[in-house]
Amino acid sequence: MPDSSSSLYSNAQTVVRDAKTFAFETLEQDEGRATVIRFDLDNTAIKLGDVLLVLAGADVSFHGMIREVGHGSAVAADRTSSLVAGG
Repeated sequence: MPDSSSSLYSNAQTVVRDAKTFAFETLEQDEGRATVIRFDLDNTAIKLGDVLLVLAGADVSFHGMIREVGHGSAVAADRTSSLVAGG
């Protein structure tokens, strides 16, 4: 019998945004890089456990798990590899 915890995020999706047009609010930053951000949701199917991927061309600027969803926005965290400037 499969472990139920292994299927918790089995239907997770990747939400891809273009760095040039992506608007967000910096909630936490480290050394000038946004590590936790809030952004507007334009898709009601986005849920906890989905992944936010912000691309600058072919380069990954932000790659983090969505940890909060509600009231038309979501919060995602990328504490190790974020290249997005904090504000």
